[in-house]
Amino acid sequence: MKRDETIVALATASGAGAIAVIRVSGKEAITITSKLFKSVSGKNLETQKTHTIHLGHIVDGNKILDEVLVSVFKGPNSYTGENVAEISCHGSPYIQQEIIQLFLRNGCRMAEAGEFTLQAFLNGKMDLSQAEAVADLIASDNEANHHIAMQQMRGGFSNEIQKLREQLLNFASLIELELDFAEEDVEFADRTQFKSLVNRIQEVLKRLVNSFAVGNVIKNGIPVAIVGEPNVGKSTLLNALLNEERAIVSDIAGTTRDSIEDEINIGGIGFRFIDTAGIRETEDIVESIGIKKTFEKIEQSQVVILLVDGSTLHSGTSLDEKLRQIQAEAEKIRSKSPSKPFLLLLNKSDMLTENEISSIGETLQEVHFISAKTGKGVEDLQNRLLNFVNTGALRNNETIITNSRHYDSLLRALESIEKVQMGLTEELSSDLMAIDVKETLYHLGEITGEVTNDELLGNIFANFCIGK
Repeated sequence: MKRDETIVALATASGAGAIAVIRVSGKEAITITSKLFKSVSGKNLETQKTHTIHLGHIVDGNKILDEVLVSVFKGPNSYTGENVAEISCHGSPYIQQEIIQLFLRNGCRMAEAGEFTLQAFLNGKMDLSQAEAVADLIASDNEANHHIAMQQMRGGFSNEIQKLREQLLNFASLIELELDFAEEDVEFADRTQFKSLVNRIQEVLKRLVNSFAVGNVIKNGIPVAIVGEPNVGKSTLLNALLNEERAIVSDIAGTTRDSIEDEINIGGIGFRFIDTAGIRETEDIVESIGIKKTFEKIEQSQVVILLVDGSTLHSGTSLDEKLRQIQAEAEKIRSKSPSKPFLLLLNKSDMLTENEISSIGETLQEVHFISAKTGKGVEDLQNRLLNFVNTGALRNNETIITNSRHYDSLLRALESIEKVQMGLTEELSSDLMAIDVKETLYHLGEITGEVTNDELLGNIFANFCIGK
């Protein structure tokens, strides 16, 4: 991007709507807009105060394209730090394109993905982690994602990193000073204070790195595999959780031959429920492939639900034998991923008597009763699933890492600061420690954008939408 260029793009979603907003940013943004805008009161946009809105028409020569509202933001007091004009026009795709084409013919060029936010970063309106949070905020589809993105965009994460970096930079300067007076053998950096700072930085970095495990599942949704024998009600349970007929429900065993996925919001957290093919011995090749995929989905999931058909407990072998079979099946599924949260659900519990439920509960102490058909126990299931997520950090407004680039930089910074700590313990010379301190500063600077390059910026902003 050339810093003297003026860019234009549709800032709202493409397609027809009540209104659309076209954003223009750059040194000549207000000047160009002023030439193409005729105020109903005869105002000249260039002489108007910043943060004002004006009614008029966008004109192409003698042709009126639309009646619009133009918002004026004069740099540096704008989103991008440049002069900005935002045109609120009617939402016809034809009108949108006509106005954009008009601006392109009058000195603007089409903005690239994320270029308005890139301008804001280059003009010091936000750091790099805050800029990335803009994209996360736009993509947020539940309360938790929105909360984390808002906290990061407001500088919660960057402020924490910036403080650590500044404190470490002060000591780095003193260590560099020691190197200039190496022959005098003096210490300007108090080693006791330095050790205390290094320990504090290490603790903060460890907390941030560990938070990624929570942040990653919150951002991408927590995968929950629903497994069990054919026709136990897995698809009905999925429909009950989603509150819609998403999965095919049939009395024919083996109806679900592939996994079906959908996501719902529980307590502000996204859960991706996976309705898998029923597990049973079969000679059907297609169904066998589905069962193989079921075990793959168990490996990929964060939580596993084993669903058992409670109505079958009345027939065939004795109740005790049935319960032993259920226990064996539960242990088999649990053994596939022993570290993952596991729920044993007895479906169709509305067909059981209170005495039967009591007896089953005594034998299968971890069992939870549910009726996917009537909805009984569905809310309790949702609460149990929510308890599996460590939302304490979220509730306490702690910084949670969701960005894999930040995670990688934090890991590298942690490795470097651990080397510094080792150097202090072993009383290494200042010149050797200075190398590791600089490396730590570099990786912390990568997060906020104090250390950057064109390739990194290109990769980050390429994931933005046009117009932001």
